[in-house]
Amino acid sequence: MTTHGAAPGYRATTTLPLRVELVRQLRRRRTVLTLGFLALLPFLLWLAFRIGRDDRTRGGATLADLATASGLNFVMFTLFSTVSFLLVVVVALFFGDTVASEASWSSLRYLLAAPVPRGRLLRQKAVVAALLSVFALVLLPVVAMAVGVVAYGETDLISPTGQSLAFLPAASRLALVPAYLALQLAWVAGLALLLSVSTDAPLGAVGGAVMASILSQILETINALGDLRDYLPTRFNSAWADLLASPIDWTHLASGAFSGLTYATVFGLAAWWRFATKDITS
Repeated sequence: MTTHGAAPGYRATTTLPLRVELVRQLRRRRTVLTLGFLALLPFLLWLAFRIGRDDRTRGGATLADLATASGLNFVMFTLFSTVSFLLVVVVALFFGDTVASEASWSSLRYLLAAPVPRGRLLRQKAVVAALLSVFALVLLPVVAMAVGVVAYGETDLISPTGQSLAFLPAASRLALVPAYLALQLAWVAGLALLLSVSTDAPLGAVGGAVMASILSQILETINALGDLRDYLPTRFNSAWADLLASPIDWTHLASGAFSGLTYATVFGLAAWWRFATKDITS
């Protein structure tokens, strides 16, 4: 006997478990290489400072000049160096590649024929992509902290303005940075997911999200746009630095989180609608 045309024992809620999808994604070469590179990057930066020349001038200190002042400064430099581009690429990769890669392999229609409901398939893949993205956002500063503390010690965090923050308070605030970045970069995730369900080319989905970020950052430099720049999705991508101010200024942090979640909601709903109505042929 079947119920509503379904095979005996079939339950839509048991198809494509998160554990299965997570294992599938973790076994992919792009996941291993991406996470491996993020873990290796702090060591490369340390090596660059180790073998590089000290060309600091007396006219003032920059983040690069202060990167070796303490382990915390090393973490802050690593984040500033990666937030605007590298981490955008990582989030776009995990979300943009998730559905489009199945289409490019011609396996998407077989997943849906399993049958996995479209809404559930998209949700499971988005959740796994989010888990990998959050892990990546945590992995980079954690490794940078370990490398920085061993190489440069547990001394105070020193800002380019000359202000300092004790190690433990600064470390606890830096621990909040991945949480803010996850909220602010949610717009990249939403857009990459929308592009992923709209194309069979993974590189197109990933590249489209990255190009949108670059375009937004270019528009942000045009002062003639005035207050309109506040509506750009990348406007508050560096607001995480306010967590290290004394006292913390939550204005830009709240705006960045709200902006990221708003754009993510719009793009996510568009991705769901597009995937639900799309004719799957691959």
